[in-house]
Amino acid sequence: MGILLGLLAIAVILGIAFLMSNDKKNINYRGIIIMLLFQLLTTWFMFNTKVGQWIITKISEGFNKLIEFGSAGVQFVLGGFVIQEGGGGVFFFNVLLLIIFFATILSVLTYIKVLPLIIKYLGWGLSYITGLPKVESFNAVNSIFFGQSEALIAIKSQFKQLNDNRLYIVSASAMGSVSASIVGAYLGMLPAKFILVALPLNMFSALIVASMIAPVKVPKEEDVVDIQDVSNAKSFFEAMGNGALDGGRIALIVATMLIAFIASLELVNWVFAALFSGFTLQQALGYVIAPIGMLMGIPMAEVLDAGAIMGTKIVTNEFVAMLEFQGMLDSVSEKTVGIVTVFLTSFANFSSIGIIAGTVQGIDSEKGGKVSGFGLKLLVGATLGSMLSATIVGLFL
Repeated sequence: MGILLGLLAIAVILGIAFLMSNDKKNINYRGIIIMLLFQLLTTWFMFNTKVGQWIITKISEGFNKLIEFGSAGVQFVLGGFVIQEGGGGVFFFNVLLLIIFFATILSVLTYIKVLPLIIKYLGWGLSYITGLPKVESFNAVNSIFFGQSEALIAIKSQFKQLNDNRLYIVSASAMGSVSASIVGAYLGMLPAKFILVALPLNMFSALIVASMIAPVKVPKEEDVVDIQDVSNAKSFFEAMGNGALDGGRIALIVATMLIAFIASLELVNWVFAALFSGFTLQQALGYVIAPIGMLMGIPMAEVLDAGAIMGTKIVTNEFVAMLEFQGMLDSVSEKTVGIVTVFLTSFANFSSIGIIAGTVQGIDSEKGGKVSGFGLKLLVGATLGSMLSATIVGLFL
């Protein structure tokens, strides 16, 4: 019965994406089926073999080491500040400012031709099996490791060739991802096996849902990645400087937009609670999510609490929701733990609209305005992707 409900949940999620589609006639059904099969195979592999977990863990450890290097630079400049755990400064100092370091790495990797090779081969491979254009395919793979802002920086030279649908897909991949550099933090809060399996599943889910909502067909002769214009640096140190300046500019824009988005949401929550006698927006979202939550496999007795956690993640961020869910781990079933954990392991929340729009604004002001315009649709699509990943996991629990 659980498997049948899970299959029904998949059908409902894809059905909603189909209804949201702006070009139903050009949906790439072959690619969607292939990616669904890859998700099932990946989940089986991650849950039944140690090799899959070892691979993802080692990759995460590598990027966490890069975070240590970046933190050394931040601490040198801002070492006089005392940062308390749980404070707002942690996000600014430990995440936003590190965009500068990651932008520098990406610029250097581009200059020494490592990044163009990744675009050419990994992007080509995913594009070949799914039928998606190469830029979208590379961005999806890269988003597993670098996260939303850094992944978009990596394809900044490609923005000139992205129409609205293609821009939606790359933005959805960024929002549906999590940065490998912060996976270690997630592993300290929730079960590792569910965090690890969410990484590849969310890549496919974001592509599946986004390619249904915003289908793309790029002529073969135009389906190329312009690696010649990725970097204009004439030396190694110029590449470092260019990357640092790009990262600093984008970090500042992202911080500015985050302040506006999160403050506005706090205002909405205050008004909502005042109008409905303390009934919060998160609780309301719990009731909204409950029906699909039951189809996803969450037991009926746990679905309202689980839905509230998922709603918390949507209106705040995954860290707040994970900390709340951590206290529930012993009181809910393993199936609920797995489904909710996978759902939480993405950047699909309101504040990410600001992060992505701000990042794109820093790259291309015109396209930044377009991302802001379809921001809510982007959030709905990314949330459907998180639900799809969580449902796939529920089938194996």
